[in-house]
Amino acid sequence: MLLWQKEEQTMPLDDIKQLQLERLQSTVNRAYENVDFYKSQLKSLNIKPEEISKLEDISKLPFTTKQDLRDNYPYGLFAVPLKDIVRIHSSSGTTGKPTVVGYTKRDLETWKDLVARVMVAGGVTKDDIVHIAFTYGLFTGGFGLHYGAEHIGASVIPVSSGNTRRQLLIMQDYWSSTLICTPSYALHIAEIMEKQGLTADDIHLKYALLGSEPWGEKIRAEVEEKLGVIATDNYGLSEVIGPGVSGECLQKNGLHINEDHFYAEIIDPETGEVLPEGELGELVLTTLTKEGMPLIRYRTRDITRLFRDNCKCGCTFVKMEKPSGRTDDMLIVNGVNVFPSQVEEVLTEFDHATPHYMIFVKKKGHLDQMEINLEISEHLFFDEMKKQRALLDSLTEKMFTVLGIKPKIKLVEPRTIERFEGKASRVVDTRNE
Repeated sequence: MLLWQKEEQTMPLDDIKQLQLERLQSTVNRAYENVDFYKSQLKSLNIKPEEISKLEDISKLPFTTKQDLRDNYPYGLFAVPLKDIVRIHSSSGTTGKPTVVGYTKRDLETWKDLVARVMVAGGVTKDDIVHIAFTYGLFTGGFGLHYGAEHIGASVIPVSSGNTRRQLLIMQDYWSSTLICTPSYALHIAEIMEKQGLTADDIHLKYALLGSEPWGEKIRAEVEEKLGVIATDNYGLSEVIGPGVSGECLQKNGLHINEDHFYAEIIDPETGEVLPEGELGELVLTTLTKEGMPLIRYRTRDITRLFRDNCKCGCTFVKMEKPSGRTDDMLIVNGVNVFPSQVEEVLTEFDHATPHYMIFVKKKGHLDQMEINLEISEHLFFDEMKKQRALLDSLTEKMFTVLGIKPKIKLVEPRTIERFEGKASRVVDTRNE
């Protein structure tokens, strides 16, 4: 069993629920007493903290949204004096004011343990050399995984992002055994290796812990084959804590949520109604131990489902499926809701389609037009047109079945679509320009 905190991670379900209730009650009380935003929210709904007497009572509490964080920028949601905040992170603020997060000393200790759980579940030990190719700075990914890896006792190389040829040189010379980055960047590394005539045998990687963007099984298979690694997914978001919310174990069947520190719900994104375990909907998270900035019922906008199984790793925590999309990156094309992840899902079914694609949405007259530029394998690109036409027809029909619309699909030459070192940005929507 690969568990960092065996006693906590193997608790019986009844014990987990009891602990969650106690910590939820403490969190609601602390937020009510110390955060004006929550006090006014609860008062406006005529809710008193003592009314939370069972876990199901959480549905009485209001949701918190990213806009609430922006409205209380920068420190309005902190529950402790600024002198007790020892670390501040924030989002990039590319779509408005950044969201700011504060951590107490105890929060940082908790964070280290949560990331250590995810890393150990993914195979990392104190004997590993962890190559972190996430950006360092206000983004939580770099520092979060850095301190978690050190907490295990692993050696850490804080390479940060960019300069891929240098990254590969360091991987070779320093014997990096674990790669931390986005799945898109892992594919980019594999591509540069190929250009340099390198194979998985020329580097020493064993594991890749990939996160920060959605990715599917086709990308996993390509990363594992080309880099010679076991690739696992991990999930987090800056507003809640950063990485460490959940992660896959080596079974690669869902991400264990650290539910002794986070209470997870799935809701109908339209109505806000709580859905039963197993139903697909929007993930909502409540922090149960965060001191600096507790969040109650935070709407992540990520679409997933929760389920429990008897996982061979021994962890008893609830699992979430890999997020299949977001409620806020949904495209509405001629009245039809389309998630970019649905496009990727279709592509995984076709052997000659690569994971590299771009979606363009523009106006043609008064109608929306969606075009997908898709890289295909080198073999097919230089093959006969008849085979390309057959692939195009099959892709178009399958897209129509899954999406409900027929996008225009353009097959492009290998390595002509932009590679991303950070989060992949696969949609260009020019309808409002």
